[in-house]
Amino acid sequence: MFCYTGHPFYDIGLATVTAFVEKSDPSQVTQDDLDTVASFIEREYVQEPLKSFLAVAFTTNAWFNQPAFANQPEKRRDYANRILRNRTQSESLGGGELCVFTGQPVSTVAFSDSLLPGRAFRQHIPLLTGEGVINFHPYGDAGLPVSGEAALFIQAFPLGCAKCGGKLLAVHSDNPEITQEFAATFLKENLMRLSLAHQSKSRKMPESKASAKTLLIETLLSLEQRRQEEAEERRPFSVTAYHFTNSGQSNPLDDRNPPLEIYHLPLELTEFLFYLKSPIYRLEWEAIAKRAWRLAPKKVKKSKTENKEDKRPQKNFLYEDLFQLPENAARFIRQYFLRIPIREKPEDDPRRNYSLRDEASLVSWKITELFLMKVISVDKDRIKQIRDLADQLAEYISKENDSKFFNTFFREQNYDYFRNNLIKVNLSNVKRGNPPLIRFEPFIEVFEEGSEIARPDWKLSRDLILIRMVEQLYNLGWLGKNVDALHVENDENKEEI
Repeated sequence: MFCYTGHPFYDIGLATVTAFVEKSDPSQVTQDDLDTVASFIEREYVQEPLKSFLAVAFTTNAWFNQPAFANQPEKRRDYANRILRNRTQSESLGGGELCVFTGQPVSTVAFSDSLLPGRAFRQHIPLLTGEGVINFHPYGDAGLPVSGEAALFIQAFPLGCAKCGGKLLAVHSDNPEITQEFAATFLKENLMRLSLAHQSKSRKMPESKASAKTLLIETLLSLEQRRQEEAEERRPFSVTAYHFTNSGQSNPLDDRNPPLEIYHLPLELTEFLFYLKSPIYRLEWEAIAKRAWRLAPKKVKKSKTENKEDKRPQKNFLYEDLFQLPENAARFIRQYFLRIPIREKPEDDPRRNYSLRDEASLVSWKITELFLMKVISVDKDRIKQIRDLADQLAEYISKENDSKFFNTFFREQNYDYFRNNLIKVNLSNVKRGNPPLIRFEPFIEVFEEGSEIARPDWKLSRDLILIRMVEQLYNLGWLGKNVDALHVENDENKEEI
């Protein structure tokens, strides 16, 4: 009976096999199922388009890709059987070797004539060293000891990955159900593309059009929505994705194109994304996300560019920036929830054209509040103080039509001036016989650490109040009559936060 081990390559491979034989749990996989998968691999891996597709995972020295076997089909078949159909284990009595993935005895068969039995290298398992390297192995015994089943699962592993940006994207989770869902989703897509390639006699399988991080978030959101619709039991989980190549052409010291990049989504973020797919948040969130897609390039001359396909990966900047949370939470809130532009961004970046004046309808306190609770764990009492203060200020601005105060509150970057402006408005309102807009204790807790000492994140507090104020003033109709109050000059967003 098979089960997940916690190693991403093994687990994704096992999940892929499980999905391939249309089972819901690895424990249901039988030896006959393994033979079915082995037959598929033996048939399809040796021909295009999978042969080229899989080079990124197993190099050209793999049994199915080895040029020396082109005129030696019997030898290729022999090597395939050693890796795919060898499930004979040594008896581990005393000091027998055990598989590093499963703890079971290793295979009794060598994967090639020059290797020790059950020892795997780079052409068998991605990101290992080659056969000539021994200094990273105990006792100078080169290679990684594996069982026959583990070898088969890792051979199947790339089918449960997405190919994008010339690399494979493998997604693993501490919740086995999520690992299974990602592997099944990517497998289905790969098998569909394989079928289309066979029908069109194409030698190339198309990659995903999306960038790795965008594809990861898109797929996760789709899975979460389906799970909600089917009312599946859910437990918190984190996700780790591996975007890698095993080709050996990338320089590990080159940050521009490393052979391995790891993307992690902690459970705080996956919880946030889960709630965003519920009916209460979905439409507002999708409207915000829609405005974050990379823009199409401008056409200089129609005659030359009209029919040219944009080959850049599809990228959603909001999705990509999720991986910088919670560290860059203040910037994230300001850009996406308050719609403040970043003018210095490239022309294809939609964030340079964000406009609070034109996109006030996208400002959502509901989503902002969810973000504060789930992503950066802001205390509920503090959130309530921010919301109440914003509501009081919004009511005052609407009633008194005080656009000057709104502008100053919106734009002031110096805390002393910002504070004095609030004090003046508060005094002016009291003199007119009204109760104070701002009381001492809420003000101190929201903006200061002590007497006249600003909190390091006072601008974040100001932005949060603005989000609620803008939403309230939009609903009250005041913003529609004072659209110029939301105009942001080109030099106003120099990333002070």
